Amino acid sequence: MTELKQTIVAMMLALVLSAIFCRILIPILHKLKFGQQIRALGPQEHLKKQGTPTMGGIAFIAATVLACLPFLRVKFLPVLLALMGNAFVGGLDDYLKIKRHSSDGLSPKQKLLGQFVVAILLLICLWLDEPITYWAGLKIPIFAGYKIDIWYVFIPFFFFAMLGTENGANMTDGLDGLCSMVTLVIMAFFVTASFLFGEGLGVVGGAFIGALIGFLLFNAYPAKLFMGDTGSLAIGGFVAMYAIMMRMPLYIPIVAFIYVIELVSTIIQVQYFRHTGGKRFFRMAPIHHHYEKGGWSEVRIVTVFSVVTLMLACLCLLFIL
Repeated sequence: MTELKQTIVAMMLALVLSAIFCRILIPILHKLKFGQQIRALGPQEHLKKQGTPTMGGIAFIAATVLACLPFLRVKFLPVLLALMGNAFVGGLDDYLKIKRHSSDGLSPKQKLLGQFVVAILLLICLWLDEPITYWAGLKIPIFAGYKIDIWYVFIPFFFFAMLGTENGANMTDGLDGLCSMVTLVIMAFFVTASFLFGEGLGVVGGAFIGALIGFLLFNAYPAKLFMGDTGSLAIGGFVAMYAIMMRMPLYIPIVAFIYVIELVSTIIQVQYFRHTGGKRFFRMAPIHHHYEKGGWSEVRIVTVFSVVTLMLACLCLLFIL
């Protein structure tokens, strides 16, 4: 069976498994009272979402892993480890929120420490597979036929790319279906690039896409299931590691621009608030809440952000064709 056929089979299998797992998880999470804790300072419209089952990321994570098993290769392991390792950190954060009946779980420092430990394990995995000089030869956007060698700063760059993407995806998860839809487009680009460059990562990427589609059936507005930090941190870890193994992390700021602007808007808001004695730069951060406060509906924001990501993905595709 060719890699393309394997990818299609893995995608379809993951979609079905993810949808089944979501259907099974929803009543279980309701029974366990694993409901979303909504911030009191957030948009008032979101208060109605209080108690919606969270930690739904378990469904698409499990579906991705299981769909890859029939076609498992050693090359898939770092990407799957990034998925599961960050899911563990996010899951602990979600569990503490539920246990405390609060929107506060792990402290920011504790969460970053967990992500850092996972990133160290991933770096070791890469190092055992190939020398750092191999992974440090990065494809350059626009000039896809050329590479830039950053072996001398690759290790700090690796941590910056991993943690930045993970937290960007985490910030993007704030509206029904937003993180799922944006990530689907991002991964469609990277899977296409995998086939064009012959990287052999199509199957694991296709399985992830299928699993996200199955999850989106329950996560689209109005959401019956939230992914929680379990899912959003796992998504960010998967995307970052996939791009790094493709030696294409320099494409992340372009194709995953929504991740970037969500994270940057939050940083700007926090710093501006601190240095102006309580004034706000945006109506609310992350930036999707800024538009929500401006009267945009959740569906409109998800649609616009997804279309922007699609346009940027097409632009990146032109770079590599």
